[in-house]
Amino acid sequence: MEWVILGIVVLLLLWLVVVYNRLVALRQSTGQAWADIEVQLKQRHDLIPNLVETVKGYAAHERGTLDAVVQARNAAVSANGPEAASAAEGQLSGALGRLFALSEAYPDLKANTNFLSLQGELSAVEGKIAAARRFFNSAVAEFNSAIQSIPAVFFAGSLGFTPRGFFELAENERAAVNTAPTVKF
Repeated sequence: MEWVILGIVVLLLLWLVVVYNRLVALRQSTGQAWADIEVQLKQRHDLIPNLVETVKGYAAHERGTLDAVVQARNAAVSANGPEAASAAEGQLSGALGRLFALSEAYPDLKANTNFLSLQGELSAVEGKIAAARRFFNSAVAEFNSAIQSIPAVFFAGSLGFTPRGFFELAENERAAVNTAPTVKF
């Protein structure tokens, strides 16, 4: 009888170790996924000063738009964590949209190879950010589900496993997704 109880206790402890190790692995996965996003965001942030300088040469009197892009970039660089970064990146996307709209008013800028190259690089980075965001949100969903499922729900919080936030679309990006584009001929 004693051996049976001892065996059950050992199996229970082994089972708890396996659950704990799975939670640790999932937490590490979300951390790695966030680091991937940060790498892509840094690439985006590094392209912006060159883009602003290129535009400044053609549209120097558009100071308000250029300053808004620089301020939004600085806020995005200093943002910490998915929630703050999401909001800051949304502001930056809006400012960049206004900056790219300027190119329509300046044909020489629109034809500038440096501007076109930077715009292409930024577009490629945006695609990488979107892919990294999907991977991160998937990892967060799996982690959050694991800590909220039985048996982990009974001890995850006391061991420091707390739900992680998603890297979501900013309100202006969400509105753009829900709005049909207008086409004029």
